Amino acid sequence: MKVLGIETSCDETGVAVYDTERGLLSEVLHSQVELHARYGGVVPELASRDHIRRLSPLVRQALRDAGTRCGELDAIAYTAGPGLAGALLVGAGFAESLALARNIPALPIHHLEGHLLSPLIGLDRPQFPFVALLVSGGHTQLMQVCGVGRYELLGESLDDAAGEAFDKTAKLLGLGYPGGPALAALAVAGRPGRFRLPRPMIASGDLDFSFSGLKTAVLTLARGSDLDQQAKADLAAEFQQATIDVLIAKALAATRRCGGRQLVVAGGVGANLALRAQLSAAAASEGIRVIYPPPRLCTDNGAMIAFAGAARLAAGGAAPGGGAFSVRPRWPLQDLSPAS
Repeated sequence: MKVLGIETSCDETGVAVYDTERGLLSEVLHSQVELHARYGGVVPELASRDHIRRLSPLVRQALRDAGTRCGELDAIAYTAGPGLAGALLVGAGFAESLALARNIPALPIHHLEGHLLSPLIGLDRPQFPFVALLVSGGHTQLMQVCGVGRYELLGESLDDAAGEAFDKTAKLLGLGYPGGPALAALAVAGRPGRFRLPRPMIASGDLDFSFSGLKTAVLTLARGSDLDQQAKADLAAEFQQATIDVLIAKALAATRRCGGRQLVVAGGVGANLALRAQLSAAAASEGIRVIYPPPRLCTDNGAMIAFAGAARLAAGGAAPGGGAFSVRPRWPLQDLSPAS
């Protein structure tokens, strides 16, 4: 079965074609970083308009790269939430209209389910059940994943997500947009020991997170000092290390609690090289295997949506719809129903 995947939840337009027999056939992505950089963050109206401009050409390119005609598709999967309402509506409207015209199913996919299942696209695939650390700009959650649509929330951030804290801290340090990658790049030049930041909730005994106080601690230090470039690098390195320490402690605790030996890391922050290196080393010392998606599949992309759609289609099938649809800007992952 061939599934076209469409991702338009925020500021990236992603399209891909996934074949259940041959794997990922194509993926194309347009990032809106340059569009939003002048504003220091995503402007929802501009994001929606850019998705409208980009989507049709990207779909044609993805089909061409896959050597697939539109009439050969078995279904179209699209991100239905969570995300920016206007951006979601662009992808949903396109997908539902094309599916109705071709008389094939349109599959509304949860954005976070796409991230959770993305490591299954690669060659180093985890086996169900596994624990997943979902760490992105908008979400930091620990999930036990027992199958497609079978997710148990173990813990989550009570305020800022890790990626959000990265972005806000980068802004405090005067770095550009997107802030997370800029802060990680600056941290490479940082020297340990100059600053000491808290590790929020690292010893709380539960699996929840809190990163708002960490960001506030950076603000206090930044306001109280005249930071030169080296000081900014030192502070960026300490912030990154504090975040990584908390993520590692909680992720390994969750894996131990569930009695597992597999830990999946997904979401944009999962591309952070320091996190990958330190988590893999810490997990290996406990006999835990850590599986990551390829870095290009950590951020938002159409491949994860196409794969999640194919997984749901294979599990339970789906009938062509009548063209009616809705999107869910707020959509708890645990509200998803299991695949049949």
